[in-house]
Amino acid sequence: MSPGPSPGPVESRLHDDVPIVDAESAAAAIDPGATVLTSGFGSVGYPKAIPLALASSPRDLSLTLVASGKVGDKIDVELVGSGQVERRFSYQSSRVAREKTDTREIAFSDRNASSIGDEVQYGGLVDPDVAVVEAVAVGEDWFIPSTSLGQVPAFVEAADTLFVELNRHQPLELQTLHDVYRPDAPPNRGPIPLSDPGERIGTPHVEFDSEKLAGVVETDLADSTYTFRDPTDDDLAIAANLGSFLRREMDRSPVFDDAIHLQFGVGSLGNALMGELKEMDFGGRDVVYFGELIQDGLFDMLDAGRLESASATSLALTDEGQQRLFDDVERYAEDVVLRPADISNHPSLINQFGVVGVNSAIEVDIYGNVNSTHVHGERMINGVGGSADYNRNALVTVCALPSTLNDGAVSRIVPQTFHVDHTEHDVDIFVTEQGVADVRGLSPVERAELVVERCAHPEYAPELRSYLDDVSEREYHIPQDIKRAAEWFE
Repeated sequence: MSPGPSPGPVESRLHDDVPIVDAESAAAAIDPGATVLTSGFGSVGYPKAIPLALASSPRDLSLTLVASGKVGDKIDVELVGSGQVERRFSYQSSRVAREKTDTREIAFSDRNASSIGDEVQYGGLVDPDVAVVEAVAVGEDWFIPSTSLGQVPAFVEAADTLFVELNRHQPLELQTLHDVYRPDAPPNRGPIPLSDPGERIGTPHVEFDSEKLAGVVETDLADSTYTFRDPTDDDLAIAANLGSFLRREMDRSPVFDDAIHLQFGVGSLGNALMGELKEMDFGGRDVVYFGELIQDGLFDMLDAGRLESASATSLALTDEGQQRLFDDVERYAEDVVLRPADISNHPSLINQFGVVGVNSAIEVDIYGNVNSTHVHGERMINGVGGSADYNRNALVTVCALPSTLNDGAVSRIVPQTFHVDHTEHDVDIFVTEQGVADVRGLSPVERAELVVERCAHPEYAPELRSYLDDVSEREYHIPQDIKRAAEWFE
């Protein structure tokens, strides 16, 4: 889809004769049982004032809430905790949202980050009523998003009504980061004309039918930024092991002769991995980030001249990282691009760029199945987010995690995981502080032998080895002892 006419560089926040309303009036105009689509991804760029007004509404609400990624406390603590939300899509990670999901007070359905826009717009997932989004500037038929994009363009197009929160806390210069491109609707959807992650193919703004705009609410509210712990010794060992693997892989594969395209899951481990890469010799190759979340470590790499460009859908930054960006947005915009999630996470682009995808997990089993969302297979921790997009479509897929948690009390390498987000077919490489298991081309039992040998903690490896030896006496392709595997969790 060709981008529409751009309003050009915007120098003021309010344009045209847009209707200004307060948050309480906007909330009162939303039907009690409405399906509400919100902006927000990576806890930033989400609406704040209207969700707070909905949370304190004297009416008895039963909202269906759809977000394309993680949102901040104003939604996933205040609004969700108020009891006004009956159903929730597609990612959550706050303690309040987890508890209400586990007690089934909220009907939660997890979805992949890349596809929820299409599912809302064309797939019958929900019948959308209202979109509530955050912006740094707005006109009668366009707005410029703030610190994330996610599935906002699809949500705005799908909803009948639109409310825009104009957040003066966010710098107007964020417009220089955005590249909004809308794919055509199936079955006439053509290839996405993106030849390089640093290229721009769209506009800084999101367009909408002017008749949808019900009101603009002016705010001055900060995002929920991230707090990352300092890297542990295990984090640093995992980062060093990943660096060793990448050096071998660059020597092995001609795909990486000129450039390497990387994606990392957000978190303290991700920052440790990027710290390793900042010091790594890439032999003159360009290093490019094509992922969904930009975190502080990527700015460190940019500032050190170790990163060619970074393309994502959200800015998952600490207070310090966000201030560093806000102080010099236009300089960073030379190398940083924010895109809609149906572009940043698009399977064909992940495949096209030959991405090396690095994500973490709660646990993995010896055969290579990965659980990234549920403790003991039943208690929700978070949604699957974009990890499935990259695990399924990256050229090389890496699962990086410490071999234990709770100071060694729990092994994260288990005989069998009872919840599977990513199957044995989706992950190529396992990395812990103990070592690297490259399981490409191996049979299930061969995979298990290597995962136990290279990745399990020495305290748990003998028991895992004993389990594998015993079940291997069974004449099956993937030998299991479900009862014994279940006892492991006790």
